[in-house]
Amino acid sequence: MNDSLSLRDIDRVIEMAWEDRTPFSAIEFQFGLAEPEVIELMRRELKPGSFKRWRARVQGRSTKHRALRQEGMTRFKSDNQRTISHNRKSKD
Repeated sequence: MNDSLSLRDIDRVIEMAWEDRTPFSAIEFQFGLAEPEVIELMRRELKPGSFKRWRARVQGRSTKHRALRQEGMTRFKSDNQRTISHNRKSKD
């Protein structure tokens, strides 16, 4: 587990993990946390009921697992991320 994450990074990982269309590989690319590490972080940071709901929601979800995605489905980018690069707001 990457213990060097700031509270802000932990909040962002949790937010990305809850997003339906953000794959675990995107979290790994940005924060260096593989899927089992994200699961452990979620288990540690969420209330037990919230963690169970999250696990039920993402387990087997094709959009969270790149290997399960439909062919041709590319990376999702929210309209709100237009001015964000690597999840850091640009300074314009």
